[in-house]
Amino acid sequence: MSELPRAGLTEPPASTMQMLAHAPMSDVIDALAGRRITARALAEFYLARIAAYDRDGPKLNSVRALNPDALAGTLDGTRPSAQRPLAGVPILLKDNIATGDEQPTTAGSLALEGARARDDATIVKLLRSAGAVILGKANLTEFANMLAIDMPSGYSSLGGQVKNPYAPGLMDEHGIPVLTPGGSSSGSAVAVAAGLCAASIGTETSGSLLHPASLNGLVSP
Repeated sequence: MSELPRAGLTEPPASTMQMLAHAPMSDVIDALAGRRITARALAEFYLARIAAYDRDGPKLNSVRALNPDALAGTLDGTRPSAQRPLAGVPILLKDNIATGDEQPTTAGSLALEGARARDDATIVKLLRSAGAVILGKANLTEFANMLAIDMPSGYSSLGGQVKNPYAPGLMDEHGIPVLTPGGSSSGSAVAVAAGLCAASIGTETSGSLLHPASLNGLVSP
């Protein structure tokens, strides 16, 4: 998932970093390639926004876990090229996508807390080969909404409830968002809408990409 283009980006921004918080991924790539920002500064910027808006503030709860090695490949000389078109671009993965590193792959379930995959999923291998920075894992509807027929969109027993960034305070008496974040790729969509990453990867079963994208103002394949 990635941001829809916004008309305001043609105006002179208050700062390059703030402009990129809600920019299409193509703008992020251009800024890295043109050396207007460094890969490390960009990753640190998104991590700061996660701390401010996901962990604190409205507590969107879209990022289930951060990658402890996220900054390892963000050397100041890292920038996109023909060989590595996503070099330095911070991307979140839905937490049912396997990574063969220190990040658990849990599908949001307490039953899989701490579980680690043996190897990267194919899409993760391709992202790493293209130079992308895997920022962490996004929260989701537990087991991609294959656990129960009445599971709230964006809820998992391990990650808790994802909130729609456009109305994070509107909750019913059961703690379920009145304006749903959609699902099952809830965290992937909300994180992009809130400017917590350049792009995110979700998975599709029956509207699991299109549903959260439509409710969070995003574009999704």
